[in-house]
Amino acid sequence: MHWREIIRRPVITEKSNLLASEFNQYTFVVDSRVNKYQIKEAIELAWPDVEVAKVRVANMPAKRARRWRRMAIRKPGYKKAIVTLVSGSSIDLFEGV
Repeated sequence: MHWREIIRRPVITEKSNLLASEFNQYTFVVDSRVNKYQIKEAIELAWPDVEVAKVRVANMPAKRARRWRRMAIRKPGYKKAIVTLVSGSSIDLFEGV
């Protein structure tokens, strides 16, 4: 897989901004078929001056809503990766904005 197929998008929330500023951890939505080693390789290919120290992965469940005794799935599940970088390196998510 190409690294652009592995990394879907960054997660921009208050918690992910706090993790990025204090702990040098960045959160991404990734393809559900990849593993930690492929995520690490994709991050290092996307940003060549970045070295990844650790990758944590979480499978986020689908958001469901109940409507009239039926289960209707509102949002599908996805895989989230929290990437810890080596101290001294950082990712500029809003490059060129």
